[in-house]
Amino acid sequence: MGFRYWYEETILPKMIGCACADPKIAALRERVVPLATGRVFEIGCGGGLNHPFYDRQKVTAFAGLDPNGALLEQARKAARGRGWEADIREGKGEAIPFPDASFDTAVCTYTLCSVDDQHQVLSELRRVLKPGGKLLFLEHGRSPDAGPRKWQRRIEPLWKRAMGNCHLTREVSGAVAQGGFELSNTDSTYMDNMPKWAGWMEWGVGVRRGA
Repeated sequence: MGFRYWYEETILPKMIGCACADPKIAALRERVVPLATGRVFEIGCGGGLNHPFYDRQKVTAFAGLDPNGALLEQARKAARGRGWEADIREGKGEAIPFPDASFDTAVCTYTLCSVDDQHQVLSELRRVLKPGGKLLFLEHGRSPDAGPRKWQRRIEPLWKRAMGNCHLTREVSGAVAQGGFELSNTDSTYMDNMPKWAGWMEWGVGVRRGA
């Protein structure tokens, strides 16, 4: 077992879990996740951090996917705590192992930054949603301002290696729209007490276009 494998299986999940459980991040999750209804699919579900924010009265079934096996048991435990029979699998968003039009809602929080192929993942999310289904997204990404963008470009190569392929310069809302979704209820902000190169957040709803 090499150092990289040990780091990604042991240290990285703890670092990501700590960062993503920040109270300021949790407050943003609380704006987005309760909008989920019906049959729900969550990409990047490892750790189960979104489970406290789902409205149990609105969710009829839950499925999830995450590439990090070390985090999946936490997600399954969180689902059991909600009283759900959940189908949570290990895998990548570029090849979601569920049939077409399986879900009413897809939830994607702090995941598009680290996938290998953002366009393909959005295509897969669109595929597994029913026509008119909702993609709920909350992500950090490319700053709209030149100064922070400059630092994002400089820091990103090292940041990706240390933080599990996490990118700082990816578009968020624009990428969702280009992926075949009609945007609504979008918002964005810089997080307080964070450097602007790391703190640009975007969230909203993308409605699946087309039949």
